[in-house]
Amino acid sequence: MGQEQDQGAAPSRRALIGWGGAGLALGAVAAGGAVAMAKNGDGADASGTDESGAVEFHGAHQAGIATPVQDRLHFAAFDVKTDDRAEFVQLLKDWTAAARRMTAGKAVGEGAYGGLAEAPPDDTGEALGLPPSRLTLTLGFGPSLFEKFGLKERRPAALVDLPKFPGDNLDKARTGGDLCIQACADDPQVAVHAVRNLARIGFGKVAIRWSQLGFGKTSSTTPGSQTPRNLFGFKDGTRNIAGTETDRLEKHVWAGDGDGGAKDAWMSGGSYLVARRIRMNIETWDRTSLQEQEDVFGRDKGEGAPSGKAKEHDEPFLKAMKPDAHVRLAHPDANGGITILRRGYSFTDGTDGLGRLDAGLFFLAYQRDPRKGFIPLQRRLAAHDALNEYIQHVGSAVFAIPPGVRDAGDWWGRTLLSEEA
Repeated sequence: MGQEQDQGAAPSRRALIGWGGAGLALGAVAAGGAVAMAKNGDGADASGTDESGAVEFHGAHQAGIATPVQDRLHFAAFDVKTDDRAEFVQLLKDWTAAARRMTAGKAVGEGAYGGLAEAPPDDTGEALGLPPSRLTLTLGFGPSLFEKFGLKERRPAALVDLPKFPGDNLDKARTGGDLCIQACADDPQVAVHAVRNLARIGFGKVAIRWSQLGFGKTSSTTPGSQTPRNLFGFKDGTRNIAGTETDRLEKHVWAGDGDGGAKDAWMSGGSYLVARRIRMNIETWDRTSLQEQEDVFGRDKGEGAPSGKAKEHDEPFLKAMKPDAHVRLAHPDANGGITILRRGYSFTDGTDGLGRLDAGLFFLAYQRDPRKGFIPLQRRLAAHDALNEYIQHVGSAVFAIPPGVRDAGDWWGRTLLSEEA
């Protein structure tokens, strides 16, 4: 669930102005406007507004990590079906070209109509007339990919298989994958359109293994914005890393030149993603007293203040919380400074056939090294967190997120798969 994060240094006045503008623009989109702040993949300040609401696709880092979090998610994990390396590389180039167009609000290829009547159109068409809605597309490589195409020696040291944690009840149909695509946008149709078209382009070469729709972001990377709430009604991600905090991003999120030695140099500027589908026992929680709910989290439900404090952003006094309170166990001060960037979403997928909501948190966490981030943190939470009575991890995956696509001649995964590289 929601990992408590360190506050870090305050952003500059210029950064606050830029990111405050992004929040206003997001409000305009939610109200039916089409104005949004353009951001690049580094999470840097934008020079102005862009009425198309487009996020810059090119950059040193992939967009969709430090980028201001959008309202909707469509996440898909893929299995690779081809064993032809050249065919796989061409797929990544084709995906990059399509992603470049879709994030700019353009149709794929020749578009959804006007081409040969005897052939399927290049674009499926359901996003025609819609603005880009701050669409970002983020690609990752799973551990199993490195068993293909002679890549075994290029698998990064940090891309470890996640261990089985106490309480895990993982569904194999919702676990793993050779590739992932994270599509985030302020319009769910734009996000779904993006994944649908990449899957269509990859037909015969890749197939979707599992996917997840998300709504109601449960974390923010934007300074000064209102902290989102999870489906338990509590503010989540109060101390998440902000996209303006370049020092913390360098320390905790972006892979460095020296990480893992020379064989891992292709990951410099990338990151590592842990995705977990966390089922929330909504009905049990809803019958739990307010006092117990607040004790479980270590925060009050209204303001979001830490136990014994008045305001949400007051520095927590961990010893004022119950020993098994979520915030106390997850806080960096209790974990040797472990800090991750969270980008999760709520989900509801109907009912389970017994009248209970299949609902919860689709947890997404970016970090420099899962061995020093998510894994030790989750071991502690899985063993002691009072929240475990109300949640269960039912899906899981880990991916290496390569660096960004630098320019119009670059493509996703070039640093790993280019013969020259």
